[in-house]
Amino acid sequence: MKLLVRVLSIALFIVFFDFALKNTDEVVLNLFWNAKASSPLILLLLGFLLLGLVMGVLAMTGTVLRYRRELLVLRREADQQKQTAAEIARARTQPPAPESLIEQVGL
Repeated sequence: MKLLVRVLSIALFIVFFDFALKNTDEVVLNLFWNAKASSPLILLLLGFLLLGLVMGVLAMTGTVLRYRRELLVLRREADQQKQTAAEIARARTQPPAPESLIEQVGL
């Protein structure tokens, strides 16, 4: 399986590297206020890919943090329920105190 992943990784690297070598032509990017940026096409594509990745990570940050907080609360609740269940199990295994029996009978 590892061999298959490595072979596919190498094949993808070769394809992308060949794509980069074939797209080295200068491209003019027209920006706002008549500003222009001139660079090879592959650098522009790489830049926009990285910008998209950063924006995607920033967009997901709030959701991930909310889920982490919720997970922390649920873990605390689960720990409390485990402690309560352990206390109930301990109480059931111990015989009742003699005083409580006398009070139940009414003597």
